[in-house]
Amino acid sequence: MFFVERFDRNTRGRDLAVGDVHGMYTVLSQLLQASGFDPAVDRLFCTGDLVDRGPESARVLEWLDTPWFHSVRGNHDDFAIRFPEGTVNATTYLANGGAWNLANPAALQRRISAALDQLPIAIEVETAAGVIGIIHADCPLPSWQDFVTRMTDIRVADEEHDHLANLAMWSRARLMAQDPSGVGDIHAVVAGHTPVVEYSTLGNVHFIDTGAVFDGGHFTLLDIASLTPVVPAIPPASQSR
Repeated sequence: MFFVERFDRNTRGRDLAVGDVHGMYTVLSQLLQASGFDPAVDRLFCTGDLVDRGPESARVLEWLDTPWFHSVRGNHDDFAIRFPEGTVNATTYLANGGAWNLANPAALQRRISAALDQLPIAIEVETAAGVIGIIHADCPLPSWQDFVTRMTDIRVADEEHDHLANLAMWSRARLMAQDPSGVGDIHAVVAGHTPVVEYSTLGNVHFIDTGAVFDGGHFTLLDIASLTPVVPAIPPASQSR
C-alpha cells in the first residue's frame, strides 16, 4: 500500500482540490473549463472515490495518466483494488455502485486494480501558508505528523498501518460529532467521503464533498493556496443535477 505522496509548492499556476468524483467525468470537466483550469500549469488534487455510482468511471481513470491530476485513495477505489483479490464479494461491491466494473473482463478488473493501487492514502502539498494535507475521510490521529510518521514507519506493524489507512478512508467521526478541534501539526486538511450540503469547516479541516453524484449535489473546487472556493466565471449548465 502506498501511504503518503508529497508535492512541492506550485509556482507556475493554481492548485485546486475537489471532492469525490464518483464517475462524474463530464460534469467535472465542464466545471474545470468554466473555472479557467489550465492543465499546463495548474494541478487538481482529489479526495478520492474516483469510481462507482456515476456514469463515467472508466473515463475518470484516464486522468490517472495525466501529469496534472492527483488523488488519494477512497473507500470506493479500495473496493476496486480489492475485488480481484477476492477480499470484496460481488454483492457488497454491487450495492456500493460497482456494477460498471463487475461487467468488465477479469483481466481489465486486474488492470484497474493495479492502477488504483498506486493511489496514496494521504497527500501533502506545500503552499506559502504551510502544508495542506489531503485525505479521503479524516485524519485518524490528533496530529497529522504523528499520522504520516506511523503510516510510513517500517517498524510499525502492518496491522496498524492497515487500521490507520482504513480510518483515513472510512471515518465519519469528526463530522458526526461536529468536532471543531482540528488536526495538529499541519496548516489545514482537506477531506471528502461524507457528502455535505455546502463546503464546510471544522477547525482546520475542510470538507469539500458536496455530493456531485447525487441529485441536487454539485462539485466544489477549493483553491488550496487561499483555502477558498473557486467560483466559475461561467457556471456550467450541468453542474447542478
